[in-house]
Parts: sequence; structure tokens; C-alpha cells
Amino acid sequence: MRPQRNARRRRTGPAVLVAGILGGYCAVNMAAALRRARHPQRGARSVDGRRIVHSASDAILSVDEDATILLANPAAAQMFNAGVNAMQGARLARFIQPPTPDAHTPLDFFPAGGGRAGRRATDYAVTGIRAGGQLFPVEGSISSVEHDGRTIFTVILRDVSERHLVQQKLARSHDQLRQLSSALQSIREEERTHIARELHDDLGQLLASLRMDLTLLARVDHLPDASVRLLAGMETNLLTAIASLRRIATNLRPRALDEGGLYFALQGLRDEFVERHGIACTLLADEAELRLDDAASTAVFRIVQEALTNIARHAGASNVLLNLYRTDGELLVTIQDNGRGIRAEDMEKAQSLGLVGMRERVWAMQGDITIGSDEAPGTRIDIVLPLAGHAV
Repeated sequence: MRPQRNARRRRTGPAVLVAGILGGYCAVNMAAALRRARHPQRGARSVDGRRIVHSASDAILSVDEDATILLANPAAAQMFNAGVNAMQGARLARFIQPPTPDAHTPLDFFPAGGGRAGRRATDYAVTGIRAGGQLFPVEGSISSVEHDGRTIFTVILRDVSERHLVQQKLARSHDQLRQLSSALQSIREEERTHIARELHDDLGQLLASLRMDLTLLARVDHLPDASVRLLAGMETNLLTAIASLRRIATNLRPRALDEGGLYFALQGLRDEFVERHGIACTLLADEAELRLDDAASTAVFRIVQEALTNIARHAGASNVLLNLYRTDGELLVTIQDNGRGIRAEDMEKAQSLGLVGMRERVWAMQGDITIGSDEAPGTRIDIVLPLAGHAV
């Protein structure tokens, strides 16, 4: 333990060294009274140091090697709702919760590598104890000076209760926004499914019936040439309308997703992407590994769909690779293209709603997503989705 403590002392920054010197002055005050008669100038310097410490806005404690408080400034007394005299001579554990039962020295209350958090690298997150027993979050730093063969520790503390309350409120708001986003995604998917079913079942059947009527009408003998041409044009337009209807319904909610499963839905998506944009796309997947429930299947399909849309619009790619496979209860999804790549600033743009939607779908399934262009050329998206409760 001793080498680690010495290393921590050597890493102490200038600001903390100043605090340590002031702390040393405070501790020396206890012995300085015996020397003032012989050394009046030293006494004056000690009074100056004590004034600086007592006027500081941060709580400052001077502690000996046995974790006994030698001196506390008024800010410390106010923080812990105790008097200065009541704090001096008390154990440090009375006001700072020890991280372990065997904490005896001041350094034990600020363990190396544990709980470091704050505005400076020397700040440690600890728990304070008010006079009434109330616990509250504190950020503290510790430094030491040698005086007359003794090690005197200076502890500077800041009450961060207000900051923690703000962070908790922000975290709750963030969780609520996540829940709202997930609910909106579910509602949107339900509406898409409903509209696609209505289009297919009602309008699709109506158009199919009209085509049958046109076919029967075209078989009538002795129709004028103008009527034949009109019927041919009507059938062409009708076929175009049927194809558009199928495309719109598929974009809203592919029937393969409900009837065949995720694998066949991704195959249809791949084929439609290649046909429409002329970009080669390879799908590496196993049907057995993609048997998921409706929520997971829909999320994965929409993620891949959004990624392909972004590639078609922005990447300028000529080849895309889709790789989906299971391992250790997780589904790994890799989407890689050989386009121009994506910049870090582009991923943070407020207009990048497609990327935001992909992240939200992944996070809704407690997964992880990484988007980058480290492997030039192109962009690579790696997604890890836990399948607990989603595998069929």
C-alpha cells in the first residue's frame, strides 16, 4: 500500500499542493501557539494561513495519520451541520462513510482507482454523513504534507447533492423519452400494419376484380378498334396501379414478415433494393437463426431497411453486405458498404433522423450499435441484440 500512496502524492496537481500546504498550516496551528513567543513572524504567517482556510468556500479538513480531524473550517461545519469544535478531535469516519470496515488511514477513505469522479482527476466520489445521520453525496480530494516527521492530510470536500438531483431528473426524463419513443414506434408499426392490410385486402381485391372484368370484356367479339385500344390502355394502367399498391403495402408492412418470417422478409427487401437502385447486395443469413418473435423481427427488419435507405441516398456505394447470425444468445447484425463513408459530425446532426431511429430501435431491445468508417472505404454498422425472450 505504501508505494501506491507515494505514487498518488507524486501525481497531485499544483492546485491540490496549494491546498495541502494550507492544510499543513492549519495542522501546525496546534503546535504554533507554543512557538509564537519565540518566533512572532512564524505566528503571523500561521494566522494568515488559518484565515485563508477559514474563509474558503469549500469544506477543508486537516487530518492526521490515524484519521483524526485536527482542524475543520466553518464551511466544513456548515456542510455537516456540526460545530467546528465538535468536529475537531473526532474521527473522520464520523463524517465520511468508510468504503470498507477496515478503513483506518485517511487514504483508505479515498481508495486508488475507486469512485473517481468529478471536475478534476484528483476528485473522488464519497458519501458524507451529516450530524443527524443523513447521508449525502460528496466529491473530495486529498493531499498530504510532511511536518516534524508526521504526515498531515488535507481533505477538500464539496457537497454535490444538488448536482445529483439534477442528474437524477435528467436521467428520469431521458428514460421517459426513451419509453415514449418506443411507444410511438409501436403505435407507428401498428398503424402501418393496419393500413397495409386494408390496402391489400380491400383495394387490392377491388383492383383484381376490375382486371378480371376487363379481361372478360376484351373477349367480346366484334369490338370497335377504338374500344380494343381503350381496353388495352386501361389494363396497362390497372397493372401499374396494382404494382404500385403492392409496393406501397410492402413498404408499410411486408407480408413476408408475417407469413414467412424475418429471413424471407429480408430476402424480399434485398431483391427490391437491388432492382430499384442497381446496387449489388449480398445477404448472409440462416433461416433457422432468424426465427424471432414479431417485435424483434420487426425491429431488425426496420433497422436493415433504414440502413439500406441511407446507403442508397448518401453512400454512393456499389456493393452492400448484410450479415446476420446468432452467437451466445445474441443476434449480431453487420451492414457494410463500399461507399464514401460517414463522418463523425454527420452522425450527430439533428437531421439524421434515420440514424436516430436505428439507435432507438436497438436501445429499445437493450442492444448496442456501432456506426463508423474505420475500415475504408465505406461505412460499417455493427449491432448486437440480446435474444432473451425474443427467440422462437
